[in-house]
Amino acid sequence: MNKLIIIIVILMLMGCHSSHMIDRCDYKVDTRYPAAGKNNRINSIVLHYTALNDEKSLKVLTQQKVSAHYLILINPKKIGNKPVVLQLVPEDKRAWHAGSSYWRNRTNLNDTSLGIEIVNLGYKPMFFGKRWYPFNDQQRVLIERLTKDLVKRYDIKPTNVLAHSDIAPLRKHDPGPLFFWERLAKIGVGAWPDQVVVKKYIGPRNIKDLASVANIQKLLAQYGYTIPQTGQLDPDTKKVNSAFQMHFRPSDFSGRPDAQTEAIAAALLEKYSF
Repeated sequence: MNKLIIIIVILMLMGCHSSHMIDRCDYKVDTRYPAAGKNNRINSIVLHYTALNDEKSLKVLTQQKVSAHYLILINPKKIGNKPVVLQLVPEDKRAWHAGSSYWRNRTNLNDTSLGIEIVNLGYKPMFFGKRWYPFNDQQRVLIERLTKDLVKRYDIKPTNVLAHSDIAPLRKHDPGPLFFWERLAKIGVGAWPDQVVVKKYIGPRNIKDLASVANIQKLLAQYGYTIPQTGQLDPDTKKVNSAFQMHFRPSDFSGRPDAQTEAIAAALLEKYSF
């Protein structure tokens, strides 16, 4: 009889500590029936530069109404042999980094993205244009490790690793033309066109030949940008085209609708099966 009581008590205790049952004080949650219809809330990464130094970047991103999930300092410290990134907002919380934004039929990208701010002064206005500040090797290594981990954990598509200027091209330029998108793509982070395919789409044209504005507008909208469909090189179209060029052809991001820009857009769409 005593053995039976002991067995019953053990079974009851096992039931209380069942792995599928969560006790939330006033009620319990049964997790045995997971739905197939779901995906990750996080589906994109947005990269920024702060346009400030370390101290001011940290102050603004922690004490004002703007934030990011991660901050990479100008010279990240190391513990052992591992570089350290500052986490300012938990990944399961919403950071305020994207602002008014759009990508592939989604608005308010704060809801679905992880924001990474990189300490970089951005650019210095010059008599002729701007002088952009480069990222250093320590930052590159940490950005590679961080983004590769995030892409793997959240299964983020290459076309959803984005610049702030991709999702807000009318008002933002970061992380700028010196950011190393091609290098990231080589380790599986982000998109990059295959040059053989780009040449195929250029065909017999010169890369600087003017292309159809209407076709470039169509291709960029299909890729993910919000861009007018006017067939005209209006100011907004030029800014969006410039943002695309800054990401995928940083040697020239004038916004001019040339054959190479059109070919890069077509090659990206072919590679990532839109």
